[in-house]
Amino acid sequence: LHVLAAPPGLPAVITTCLALGTRRMAKKNAIVRSLPSVETLGCTSVICSDKTGTLTTNQMSVCKMFIVDKVEGDLCSLSEFSITGSTYAPEGEVLKQDRPVKAGQYDGLVELATICALCNDSSLDYNEGAPEGVIDRCSYVRVGTARVPLTPAAKEKIQSVIKEWGTGRDTLRCLALATRDTPPKKEDMVLEDSTKFAEYETDLTFVGCVGMLDPPRKEVMGSIRLCRDAGIRVIMITGDNKGTAIAICRRIGIFGEDEEVSGRAYTGREFDDLPLSEQREACRRACCFARVEPTHKSKIVEFLQSFDEITAMTGDGVNDAPALKKAEIGIAMGSGTAVAKTASEMVLADDNFSTIVAAVEEGRAIYNNMKQFIRYLISSNVGEVVCIFLTAALGLPEALIPVQLLWVNLVTDGLPATALGFNPPDLDIMDKPPRSPKEPLISGWLFFRYLAIGGYVGAATVGAAAWWFLFAEDGPNVSYYQLTHFMQCSEHNAEFDGLDCDIFESPVPMTMALSVLVTIEMCNALNSLSENQSLARMPPWVNIWLVGSICLSMSLHFVILYIDPLPMIFKLTPLSLTHWLMVLKISFPVILLDEALKFIARNYLE
Repeated sequence: LHVLAAPPGLPAVITTCLALGTRRMAKKNAIVRSLPSVETLGCTSVICSDKTGTLTTNQMSVCKMFIVDKVEGDLCSLSEFSITGSTYAPEGEVLKQDRPVKAGQYDGLVELATICALCNDSSLDYNEGAPEGVIDRCSYVRVGTARVPLTPAAKEKIQSVIKEWGTGRDTLRCLALATRDTPPKKEDMVLEDSTKFAEYETDLTFVGCVGMLDPPRKEVMGSIRLCRDAGIRVIMITGDNKGTAIAICRRIGIFGEDEEVSGRAYTGREFDDLPLSEQREACRRACCFARVEPTHKSKIVEFLQSFDEITAMTGDGVNDAPALKKAEIGIAMGSGTAVAKTASEMVLADDNFSTIVAAVEEGRAIYNNMKQFIRYLISSNVGEVVCIFLTAALGLPEALIPVQLLWVNLVTDGLPATALGFNPPDLDIMDKPPRSPKEPLISGWLFFRYLAIGGYVGAATVGAAAWWFLFAEDGPNVSYYQLTHFMQCSEHNAEFDGLDCDIFESPVPMTMALSVLVTIEMCNALNSLSENQSLARMPPWVNIWLVGSICLSMSLHFVILYIDPLPMIFKLTPLSLTHWLMVLKISFPVILLDEALKFIARNYLE
């Protein structure tokens, strides 16, 4: 009974499951440094992420540019272009009014590219820099291949577009480009003295302007949506200015396009100016912190923890270490410092926010898998305990002997239980809110399911042995009274007249009981593919390791039935086809029973 009540393979199976989970995470570039944190990841309710390099590519890319098309008196028209592609890869197209164009068709674009490529390395004087500084030094503007005077109207038009780009939806970082067509000779310039550069950079010709953006990673928007569906709040923390931070938040989906962000976005200084109680409330509702310092990260973690939030915090610098240590899940960047990595529970090899979301999903899946194999082992063991007590309570012949029970527990059950660690995530795993870390592993409903399945396992095992005594064609066909009073069987007892009392020690009913127990536990393993998803939606082949382990377990069962001298050791005997058909009829309903319980859980309890 001690072996039945406490599954001996449970510690090994749990450790194996956690180890398998860390290996799967490592393949997704999430390197786990602390094994228990694998399970904690599944509880994560807030992810505090750095912007640069994690939510964005950290590769400043040109996404817009303009050149002057025409200047006539007070009228000035510009040709605006947008550029597809991101990162430093030479990919993408130049678009004008959403239609692809060839850059070589526009002299201004050719000159822009030349300035970018040859700045400070040519016989001509090329200049690029902050628009307000460059435009103030310009006297002319390039229109096609001609140079025309820069009128106040043209200057105002150029500055208005630059301002619009710098403060609009994208808050682009703008760079103006200009040339000096008749620069002084190199030998006449003192290049070692930077104070004289202003003298050389005069009488410039404005060529155009480019707007640059550190583009969000392509996969981040999908990950943000996944977090929202999973009830996980994403907070972006950055050292950039507030306008840029809000723009990125809108771009990746943390804020809506037209969403009002007052009270949901703060700079570090604004946050410090709030009273302590308001700082706490700000952390409860805010999704964006700009111009922050490492000390702010620690404060944010503390306030979030006061609301019982499970926080994942990213960081890469030495100063981030206290916040990483304080958070439930400290996440260091692979490109970060050794101090940050030491203080963390997880390291992102690719510095990618989507890897964090994938790790959270894997953490939820691992916890579910642990619940599933614990449920599998315990419900199977409950069934074995029920079998022992049922035979004793009803006065039936022994259905299973200790050596058979040990074989089932140590060999047959262990293989499917281990294979359950390879279960894929449930189809709706990221559609549920984070579970509370205080939530018990076994809820009241789950305990009822243990008892229901375990009760059926025990009753079916005893029933298989009783079937042979009462109804089998090759059985003794005794009465129920004779079966439950078999201990009184003797040649002098009239109730057992004409009955060979040795029939109650036949190995056939034991073999039937053991075969039903093994088969029903294999069916129960299939039930454990998912806690609440039907086998119709998650069929057995989604976990090929489980299918293989079930085949191996059944093969081992056939070995002890059909290969001598094992049947003698285990007190078993080979079964006929009729016996096996009855075994299947008795075992299969456990799947229908669990499907009914899953249906109730999906539709009435979740």
